[in-house]
Amino acid sequence: MSDSPYIFDIAGAASFDQLVIQNSFHKPVLVDFWADWCAPCKALMPLLAKITEEYRGELLLAKVNCDIEQDIVARFGIRSLPTVVLFKDGQPVDGFAGAQPESAIRTLLEPHVQLPAPEAGDPLVAAQELFAAGRFAEAENLLKQLLGEDNSNAAALILYARCLAERGELGEAATVLDAVKGDEHKQALAAAKAQLTFLRQVADLPDAAELKSRLAQNAGDDEASYQLAIHQLALQQYEAALDALLKLFVRNRSYADGLPHKTLLQVFDLLGSDHPLVIAYRRKLYQALY
Repeated sequence: MSDSPYIFDIAGAASFDQLVIQNSFHKPVLVDFWADWCAPCKALMPLLAKITEEYRGELLLAKVNCDIEQDIVARFGIRSLPTVVLFKDGQPVDGFAGAQPESAIRTLLEPHVQLPAPEAGDPLVAAQELFAAGRFAEAENLLKQLLGEDNSNAAALILYARCLAERGELGEAATVLDAVKGDEHKQALAAAKAQLTFLRQVADLPDAAELKSRLAQNAGDDEASYQLAIHQLALQQYEAALDALLKLFVRNRSYADGLPHKTLLQVFDLLGSDHPLVIAYRRKLYQALY
């Protein structure tokens, strides 16, 4: 059982009806269908919990152990794990199957529940929350104030650069990242630089529609596969990009001097080692290599 008042385990059909169905008439309820043997499930759980906590009671999270609650699994026709379903007003209204990036989960929630305004406190934490929720302009304004007081704050500089990149100011974002000193935020810096690289690369590529047309005519077009994956990375469609890069690596690992492999590693740096997609695709890459 979670220590959070917003997260709870389901124990039987009556528990589900009370904690999910009835609660959903008051607040949206995410239902996480998982199993102990499912590694992606375990990787996804902390991300769902983190997001739920940020809503401070405006969103609830119910966890259903599918090995135990088989009647509930059958009731909702759950066929793959992890599966996450959003309930509202007593009905399932949205959901997804498989590991998803944080941005995709937040996009799913956005039409159904409003993220509360950040609580007064650390402005950097508030800016991080705003950025994670896609409120880039608000995050940027807060970071400008913070950097006006301390322009050597590495974490604030990195996040500010990402805000600039989101609105297309790639040169200015690069200048800000070059000003970051020290190794304390090495992973965050690597992630920001990787995202900037993908955004710059897209500017010199054919548009996504043209690349999809090429692939429709020839699914083995390695160049189109790689370039479309870069488009997906620039749009933060990480799962689609990782899947395409891994398939290209398996099909032609020598393509462009091993560029799919190098790009996979860049994405791992961008998302961080604890991200469920990184955990899943690092394992798949290892299997492909050995």
